[in-house]
Amino acid sequence: MSMTDPVADMLPRIRNASRASHKDVSIPGSRLKEAIAKILKEEGYIVDFSVSGEKASRAIKVKLKYAEEGQKVITTIKRISKPGLRIYVGKDEIPSVLNGLGVNILSTPKGVITDKTARELGVGGELLCSVF
Repeated sequence: MSMTDPVADMLPRIRNASRASHKDVSIPGSRLKEAIAKILKEEGYIVDFSVSGEKASRAIKVKLKYAEEGQKVITTIKRISKPGLRIYVGKDEIPSVLNGLGVNILSTPKGVITDKTARELGVGGELLCSVF
């Protein structure tokens, strides 16, 4: 069975695993999901991720991050652009999340990047999701 929106499958898996205080979560893999996981790691929202398997049976294992007191690092992670309503923003229209405390992830001609990087490069694109 094929998924209509694989990114919309990834985000709730991470959110639900975080809310249930799991150490890690396994997600069916794709290059787009790997790029999103890489950004989450670079921005400090997850500890690490690993990819296992071959092309069709790839899986991404995401190790979630918690504060010392057990507080969740990811409080909100939500999909913005959906298959039924794509949200595209220009370089001057990229919104900030909580005045810079969170991060938007965009798919641009330069690849999958954060809102801060998109502003620096002067590119717009599809607004995939926001994390804070």
